[in-house]
Amino acid sequence: MIKYPVFAILGLLLAPQLILAETTLRAVTHEDVWLMQRLGSPVVSPDGRQAVISLTQPSYERDGDVTNLWLVNTDGSSQPRQLTAHKGGESGVDWRPDGAKIAFSARRDGDEQPQIYLMDMRGPGEAIRITDLSTGASNPRWSPDGKRIAFESQVYPDAADDEANKARKKEIEDSGINVSRYEIFPIRDWNRWRDEKQRRLFVQEAREGAEPKDLLVGTDLVSGPGFEGGLQAAWTPEGDALVFSATENLHQAAHSVVLRHLYRVPVNGGEPEALTTGEDFSCTRPIFSHEGRWLYCSYSPITEWVYNHNEIARVAWNGTATEGAVDVLTTEFDRSVMSFDLSADDQKLYLTAMDHGRVRLFTMPAEGGEVSVLDAESTGVYAGVQTAAGGLVAVWESSVAPAELVRVDPNSGEHVALSSFNTERASGLDRQPFRSFWFTSSQGREIHSWLVMPPGFDESRRYPLVLNIHGGPFTSSLDADHVRWSPHLLAAPGYVVLLVDYTGSVGYGAEFSRNIEGDPLATPGAELVEAVDAVIERFDFIDPDRLAATGASYGGHLANWLLATSDRFSALVSHAGLISLEGQWATSDVVFHRERINQGPPWESDIWTEQSPSTYAANFSTPTLLTIGERDYRVPLNQTIAAWTYLQRMQVPSRLLVFHDADHWIMNGKEARFFWEQVHDWLDKHLE
Repeated sequence: MIKYPVFAILGLLLAPQLILAETTLRAVTHEDVWLMQRLGSPVVSPDGRQAVISLTQPSYERDGDVTNLWLVNTDGSSQPRQLTAHKGGESGVDWRPDGAKIAFSARRDGDEQPQIYLMDMRGPGEAIRITDLSTGASNPRWSPDGKRIAFESQVYPDAADDEANKARKKEIEDSGINVSRYEIFPIRDWNRWRDEKQRRLFVQEAREGAEPKDLLVGTDLVSGPGFEGGLQAAWTPEGDALVFSATENLHQAAHSVVLRHLYRVPVNGGEPEALTTGEDFSCTRPIFSHEGRWLYCSYSPITEWVYNHNEIARVAWNGTATEGAVDVLTTEFDRSVMSFDLSADDQKLYLTAMDHGRVRLFTMPAEGGEVSVLDAESTGVYAGVQTAAGGLVAVWESSVAPAELVRVDPNSGEHVALSSFNTERASGLDRQPFRSFWFTSSQGREIHSWLVMPPGFDESRRYPLVLNIHGGPFTSSLDADHVRWSPHLLAAPGYVVLLVDYTGSVGYGAEFSRNIEGDPLATPGAELVEAVDAVIERFDFIDPDRLAATGASYGGHLANWLLATSDRFSALVSHAGLISLEGQWATSDVVFHRERINQGPPWESDIWTEQSPSTYAANFSTPTLLTIGERDYRVPLNQTIAAWTYLQRMQVPSRLLVFHDADHWIMNGKEARFFWEQVHDWLDKHLE
């Protein structure tokens, strides 16, 4: 049970009329979901007593979202205090080692691109801008002595300085030619066409007017055809260099696994030195231990399997380089690590991982050993865990509690709220806890599912059932609401919603996730139908004659598979779903892992046709709503157009929505609301 701090309780005691007004709960609306304030991950001060968190206030107006920084005492002794109040928003916060200042990236009045700003944390005053690059600046990191700032900027490969970047940009704009030229894959990335710019690492003194230095300009590393910087830079404990992550083989992405490793570059520039190497793993997100003896990273093994758990690894640091082999610490932990942090004394690691439909907190010795869960009965989802004075801080939410910042006892795992940003908005909503249940599939696998009850649920009534299929596939249906696909909003008209963690889902061990390889749609699709049968048999409040299914991304793939292989449903909704495995593979921005999952390229494996919905178009009969963002390059537009063509050719009742400004997700508020209106209209029409 979440506990609220004293100031929140006092606020409610002072407003009894508010409590009375909210005793009658109501159904969730899109406004309730969309306008919940969105919390970023906490960034804890060096002494652990305070944390800065970004808070976004969403809007339905174009460019109406407002993001600002808030300061929170990690002991809960006072209310959160707003630090900034600018429309442009801030990101990438980092504390100076003495805690006296923070650095962040923001785009304020007069800034053509985001720049680095500094704010004094020990007195009043406005933030001061210290960079003025035409290519912008982001992700600042303070040096150990607090005198310099490292940051990232996207620059032209042949530009030696900012004047050269300005000249190159003007040359392109003045040419009147809008064309992209490619000689290597990939050509697109998520929702944008790739251009020639590179993400590079800069350092400058932490003051106005200081000259920034591009640490990677002219190096062999960035001159290679496959360079791409993920960076995530960390200063070495000695302060004479930075460690960052990058790849040198992005140009092989169409036919090979892309490897990412750690590199060291001196603070005065020079050729980066590879700190980790090898073709059987990637290493990203470098973190040094506080006393400087160890370098930790997020470790991704490369095996014969596409799916592998994310691990924690470390390697010894001698002051100038790594020593010995990389030691993987979590090999015996059969869960995938989402995030981790070191305790202040370097003795423990705290980490988050999906576990049976929740994201739980775990701990282990910093040198490796047994991983133990802090609270085996914890509900909801933890994110952004950081060590703080006297415990941990994280963002937590559940199916009934909105996202808030919490302080966690590192011994018991119990938490108390440090914020109440969304408490009032959520207090009047009829959001019942998800019901967890398991069933055994026809293949003998234990499948976990959630049931989401509609507002005013009455066990004696019968309700339509809507199956909501999660994407991924390597993720999970979690004990939480969701801004893009809210189970409570889906249930609001009076539906029971079923969430199934089909084969391939995460949080049930590596083998369960890997079982989807070579079997991308058939077995997961069968399990979805078996889950429907299980709830009909188990719960009398389900109406077996009123069934529908919805899904997005991989969930859309499976919705289309149900269209091809089942006549059990009265209606389907498919967002960003493929209709042809080969069609998506040939046009998506990431491809090689699909080839590996399907046991070879399309000309070598029958899976591409045997498990493509389009192969069974003659069976299409279920009324289907199709939706897609035109700028979706992960599941490109033609997949949905093809599905639409098959449906129309087969004269199946269908509706197509193309959101011309959207990408893989519909994140414009008004368009998202319209999307939900259309989803509910379609379901209501066919579940009468």
